[in-house]
Amino acid sequence: MKIAFERSGGFAGLRLSATFDTELLPSETAAALARLIEEADFFNLPAILTGSPNAADMYQYVLTVEDETRSHMVTASEDGVSDALRQLLDFLLRLARKR
Repeated sequence: MKIAFERSGGFAGLRLSATFDTELLPSETAAALARLIEEADFFNLPAILTGSPNAADMYQYVLTVEDETRSHMVTASEDGVSDALRQLLDFLLRLARKR
């Protein structure tokens, strides 16, 4: 599975991006990512998840996931994500910061 992760915006307007290939990650990390993607029902999410129009300085996320048979991209506002998607984004954020 290939994953492209980007976070932008926030108070300072910083951008953080990273790409991951689960075949190159430790097996426990790859398994955790697969589980979080499934729990977030990622491939069935709408392409755009918006939050409150009055929410200034929120982070914006762009996440693309590709497996053997499908590819899906979601653009989300920080306050427009479900708890399950938040867990996936937080996990990816931690991985991206380690690079």
